[in-house]
Amino acid sequence: MKSTQSNVNTLNIVRSHIKSPPKLQLYLMRAIYLLTFISLAFDNWSTIFFPSEQLDTLSGVAISFWASYSLLMGLGVRYPLKMLPLILLQLLYKFAWIIGVYLPAKSAGLLNSSLEEFFKICLIAVIIDLIIIPWSYTYKIYIANFFNFKKSSIKN
Repeated sequence: MKSTQSNVNTLNIVRSHIKSPPKLQLYLMRAIYLLTFISLAFDNWSTIFFPSEQLDTLSGVAISFWASYSLLMGLGVRYPLKMLPLILLQLLYKFAWIIGVYLPAKSAGLLNSSLEEFFKICLIAVIIDLIIIPWSYTYKIYIANFFNFKKSSIKN
């Protein structure tokens, strides 16, 4: 018990020395959390509660994932820095979709209106995410000591 409390205290000390991002950036993060929460919650929870047809397994998993993700994004409105990994996930999956789906389809001449429309959404989201993510904070919290196993005895 004492070791766990010590680890929590160490984590709090480390985080207290890291400067919080500017208020404007936190408000912009909250706006992204809220926008994502509203758009995903409406589409996915309505499908879960009022399905028009039986979903296949993969579609059901995807709808359930995005519905759950929407609730977590709702928490981000209240706790923007604690939920920052959600915005990082959003950035990474949209960037991965552009590289892994859109660009190969474009080079193969297989683009359709659905791919073009989603590409525009992803591109705008990637640009916005790159702007609003507090990169200095992200580096200090998630990257700076990532491989420094001796210094950190914190188990998270």
